[in-house]
Amino acid sequence: MAFEWFRKKKAAPAEAAPAEAAPAEAAPAPIEVAPIEVAPIEVAPAPVEVVVEPEPIEVVAPEPVVVAPAPVATPIVVAAAEPIVVPEPKPVAEAPATAAAPKEVGQRGFASRIRSLFTGIQFDPANIDDLEDILLVADFGVEASEQIVAEVKKMAAAIGAKTELELKRILVSVLTHQLELPNRELNLTGDKLPYVYLMVGVNGVGKTTTIGKLSAWLAEGEWDIVIGAADTFRAAAVDQVATWAARAGAKLVGPQFEGQDPAAVAYQAVEKAVADKADIVIIDTAGRLQNKQDLMNELSKIRRVVEKTVPVSEVLLVLDATNGQNGLSQAKAFAEVAQVTGVVLTKVDGTAKGGIVYSIQRELGIPVKLIGFGEGINDFAFFEADEFARGLVGL
Repeated sequence: MAFEWFRKKKAAPAEAAPAEAAPAEAAPAPIEVAPIEVAPIEVAPAPVEVVVEPEPIEVVAPEPVVVAPAPVATPIVVAAAEPIVVPEPKPVAEAPATAAAPKEVGQRGFASRIRSLFTGIQFDPANIDDLEDILLVADFGVEASEQIVAEVKKMAAAIGAKTELELKRILVSVLTHQLELPNRELNLTGDKLPYVYLMVGVNGVGKTTTIGKLSAWLAEGEWDIVIGAADTFRAAAVDQVATWAARAGAKLVGPQFEGQDPAAVAYQAVEKAVADKADIVIIDTAGRLQNKQDLMNELSKIRRVVEKTVPVSEVLLVLDATNGQNGLSQAKAFAEVAQVTGVVLTKVDGTAKGGIVYSIQRELGIPVKLIGFGEGINDFAFFEADEFARGLVGL
């Protein structure tokens, strides 16, 4: 309709032209000049139709109609997805959803990094009693070793197990059942951010390395991390934490001078996290164990000043797996003074003393939450009882 109207409006002057020329026919003299009618008037319609080309029609309708809807639909889909993943809901209800992240880390797999109990040793019904000696060497302890062997024998008799593979599967089942403890996931829940993790343990067990690895993993999950270097009596400790913080992309709050009160540094780290709206504060503490009373006082003071702002979510005890029963002694000492909520076992790829995990959990009731192996920033995983048992047995 618009096109027809446009053509009609333009054609009207061409049809009216002969009517204006009619008076010229009444005069005899100009009749000879009739070509004037033909030349200007007959030729006029051709330019008019050329002017009314499809150029205006293409601009008027199709272009705006086709282009406009496409950009409108795309931004709506993309804009809605992003905010749902952003950590704003974490303080209320979204924080527990990150429990899926530990599974992702756990998939890094650590069973192959654990030294098997049966390297070069035959394990079959004929020498099943030798299992107790093997478990003792691996630091399971006398009572635990006896209990495990008795359970394996009982299950083997019940199903008539006759091969090494059958016995190993039974042993994996027994160990997995014994190694399972509740509250194994990291505490990433609570009504108020930031969550605070205190890292405790003697010097040299891999505490600083664990802080770096854990920070990197949390950063992958889009958690904002602040690290408090509260081992203020060793300059080297602060430097090491600073190096790992840089690798993990975490913010660092260190002492303003050597020997500054560790509780003051912890408090400043929490203040920094609150000001920057960070999600997690990881606080490195001193590794002295010579005087348990001093250690108790120091850790108690750190907890006190932190909890003026937010509660402490985790106290993670870092132990060197190669220390065996000595590691168990350390665990008992720190458990008495630090309200330990979980254990990080490092250097599991360099030891045949995997039974320490069993001993710690059995005697102290504290779950092993993290496993460390190697020096790479991704060389750690969340503890899984079944995977650990399979690594020990070699399945």
